[in-house]
Amino acid sequence: MSKPRLHLDADASSKQLHNALVGRGHDVTRTPNPWMHLDASDEAQLLGAAAQGRCIFTFNIADSARLAQRHPRHGGIILAAQSKWTLRQLIAALDRVLSETDAEDWSGQLRWLNSWRG
Repeated sequence: MSKPRLHLDADASSKQLHNALVGRGHDVTRTPNPWMHLDASDEAQLLGAAAQGRCIFTFNIADSARLAQRHPRHGGIILAAQSKWTLRQLIAALDRVLSETDAEDWSGQLRWLNSWRG
């Protein structure tokens, strides 16, 4: 089993979050990068992450639920309500997700980050 690879979409694309997760040994990308422009649509970000073999983390709850139905073969979506999380809490919860799950667990899944809240 392989560990999940994560992409932080434009809504969740914090340099500090990215650096903290990479510093913990996780394979994490963020918008923008060479394969994803900052102004990419939510749909382009979901499909781009899936094409890269990555699940995506976002605060964009409404659009992500709709896109998950439109594209059921996505690489996985992790949702969180932005106002309910500090940076430290996000780092800890996403670290748990990436450490405790397998990449195969995420295909087509839409899950709330709250499940990994400490």
